[in-house]
Amino acid sequence: MASAAATEDKPPRPKGWKLLRIALSSRKSATMLGFGFSSGLPYALLIGTLNAWLGEEKIDLATIGVLSWIGLSYSFKFLWSPLVDRLPLPGLERLGRRKSWILLCQVVLVGGFAGLAVTDPSKAIGTFALFAFIAALASATQDVAVDAWRIDVADESTPVELLSSIYQFGYRIASIVGGALALFLAARMPWEGVYLLMAGLISLIVLVTLRAPDTPRPEQGALHASLAEQGELAPQARWLALGVVAVSWAWAIGTILHFMSGMLRPLLPGEKHPSVADFTKAYAPWIVLATVAVPLIVAATTNWLKASGHAVLTQPDHKVTPLRTAANHLYVALVMPLAELSGRLRWGVLVVIGMILSYTLCYNIWGSFAFPFYLQHLHYSKDEVAFASKVFGIFMTIAGISLGGYLFLRLGRMPTILIGAILPVLGNFVYADLAEGAVHIDAVGRTLGLNALFGLFGFDERMVRLLLAISFENISTGIAGAAFVAYLSGIVSRNYTAVQYALLSSMTFLIGSLGRGIAGDTIDRFGYPTMFRWTAAAGAVAILFVLLEWVRVKRAEMAEAKAE
Repeated sequence: MASAAATEDKPPRPKGWKLLRIALSSRKSATMLGFGFSSGLPYALLIGTLNAWLGEEKIDLATIGVLSWIGLSYSFKFLWSPLVDRLPLPGLERLGRRKSWILLCQVVLVGGFAGLAVTDPSKAIGTFALFAFIAALASATQDVAVDAWRIDVADESTPVELLSSIYQFGYRIASIVGGALALFLAARMPWEGVYLLMAGLISLIVLVTLRAPDTPRPEQGALHASLAEQGELAPQARWLALGVVAVSWAWAIGTILHFMSGMLRPLLPGEKHPSVADFTKAYAPWIVLATVAVPLIVAATTNWLKASGHAVLTQPDHKVTPLRTAANHLYVALVMPLAELSGRLRWGVLVVIGMILSYTLCYNIWGSFAFPFYLQHLHYSKDEVAFASKVFGIFMTIAGISLGGYLFLRLGRMPTILIGAILPVLGNFVYADLAEGAVHIDAVGRTLGLNALFGLFGFDERMVRLLLAISFENISTGIAGAAFVAYLSGIVSRNYTAVQYALLSSMTFLIGSLGRGIAGDTIDRFGYPTMFRWTAAAGAVAILFVLLEWVRVKRAEMAEAKAE
């Protein structure tokens, strides 16, 4: 009863301007606002807005699709997170354990954006891509350090929940600045000037970083004591398992980088760029095998070894060395999350992984081409796209997320997840109609009186088409996003929450990122409508896996009921 009363007395989480006032009321919270902005701005500029610039420079869409693979830096950041956590930076360590890494990343970001500003993508796309990749790598690494900083500095006066809300507030402000404001400015000044201005904004955040509090670095110790207990895998077996997984990941990343460099290098007379479609067909299945199937097989093997008593410790081994500590970090990040998941779900883990890989597929694939689609194909102005996509669209996404939460309460988890898988597929057909002249969108708008409603606010029929398409798409993906985050949060183990969630969530971007290259190639060859329909068909795979997962969950619930 006391616990319930405490919950009822707990004040609601602040929002909006009240949250902003709280954010500026203390050093920690104000710093968190700045760090949220510093994390959100590079992502908006590199993953979305950059493609508007490239489209304006007449860069072919296959190349834009390949260049969007820099987004894999955000998917793979958990691979080098142990390095960020444990490695002191020479010369910068005195600034603080987390601040040193955040400052380094911000300096690199400023240099990366300045490099983009002084490079002409139409003449030196390889150099341009290199600066974009460096900036994406710095941005992803900054995210690792900022996430750790937020957890480290939280206390009773500024709890982690409040800091997380402030972080999201800063991140959303940055999304508007890096999206809507950047497009608005680009309509009035060169893109080079826009990116120099954005580099200047990050330079201002450097001043926030220098003033930020930090926590001391803990002494090296038994990082993961459970690995040293009797019955756990012996160090040699762990290192072998880690080695197999590390080699698989290294091969996959190296293969992607090698193809990107070949695709983006200057051509000699008579040469042609390699085919994105051929690369995707030849290597994408192997990349998925190396980054998903091999780690899953290794994880299942470690479970079998422990269960059968092979290659395990016969007595506790608490030896601590810097090398073993670093290896333990990597083992916990790369092997243990899947080992726990496969041990708990057994063969059902294949359905879960299949669903995770495919759930966001149909809208993740084409998202990088949204700005070229609006600006170059449909010929909307930068101001129109800025408002529709980054202002109006954000409100529609928030509406979708809220609706997703409501559906969870009213319908339950699996029905909402299924709705979240179906709606984005329909959204792709809406966009195919928009690409072909919006005959059906216009009919719906007139029938429901939406054209007249939007007309009251000064929007003509052409603009209403874009707003209706974005409304359906953003509400759909908002529902899907809310459903998927809730699903992932429910499927992870409480013992491995952070690392397991990071690994599983990174998988959601893997196939979508690989598919962007072939999506760009498809647009160049067959046009936008065909690409939208093909990606809608890919979304049907997610629907199938959701249905299989629903069956698995029902069977698990029935088994638990019988056991009771």
